[in-house]
Amino acid sequence: MIDRDPAHSDDSAERSDGPVELFRTTMGDKEFARFSQLIHSEFGIKMPPSKKVLLQSRFQKRLRALGMKSYKEYCDYVFSPEGREAERSQLIDVVTTNTTHFFREPKHWDIMNRTVLPELWHRGLGRGAPLRVWSAGCSSGEEPYTLAMVLSEFAARSSGFDFTILATDISNEILQKAIRAVYGMDKAEEIPMEMKKKYLLKSKNRNNPLIKIDEPLRRKVSFQRLNFMGDFRLQNPQDIIFCRNVVIYFDRDTQVTLFNKFCNNLKHGGYLFIGHSESLSGMTLPLRQVAPTVFQRIG
Repeated sequence: MIDRDPAHSDDSAERSDGPVELFRTTMGDKEFARFSQLIHSEFGIKMPPSKKVLLQSRFQKRLRALGMKSYKEYCDYVFSPEGREAERSQLIDVVTTNTTHFFREPKHWDIMNRTVLPELWHRGLGRGAPLRVWSAGCSSGEEPYTLAMVLSEFAARSSGFDFTILATDISNEILQKAIRAVYGMDKAEEIPMEMKKKYLLKSKNRNNPLIKIDEPLRRKVSFQRLNFMGDFRLQNPQDIIFCRNVVIYFDRDTQVTLFNKFCNNLKHGGYLFIGHSESLSGMTLPLRQVAPTVFQRIG
């Protein structure tokens, strides 16, 4: 439940506390080409020339943090042995923007409740062994915690039903936020009232109202760092995979490769949910469409 949006440029005004020389310099074409190739190969994100000014703006915070005065100096550091070890994880946090909220794309939750969960339950899944669900690209946790609420509600109606949720993201920083499970009160607006009462804790600070996911629900979700560009095979195949609003920033070949990886980690008869702005059209995959942006593994 993440928008990896390198096109969002609301941080261009970050200009305080840095040396004057820092903001008079510009990124050279050579440095941009190196960064662009790295971001694409390491993280799968397209970074065409039109994104040069954005990337320059985004990197200002790292130049400030490292006390560097030019993009060439930063580029040389990123590609040095020391930088490969220390800076690559910082790079993804700077490049990407995480946009998400609870109960995003409501039709998916209707399909889960009316079709997917009853069908899996009828086949005996979730009994004896827990139903396995993967939130791939979980961002700050709203999607996996939404899943946990929906599945907990189904469990309350289905005696003996159990589930586990794996939530992964490439960003260590955003994963730590997801693990803390603390959000502004405004984030709870889309959560149904009965679920708010069951699964949320409210802070007593009226000046800074916050909510926290309660501990029993948090225990149903495990978080793990995962880079989609690597060769990965989950320990257990999944019954349901959510990967929404992630691949729209990848090129076509990367999308095909990634969806094949998802299929390899999805049980036969399992379900894949993608974002409503995404498409599998023209891809040869062992999937059949059961609803817009919802697919079932058949091969």
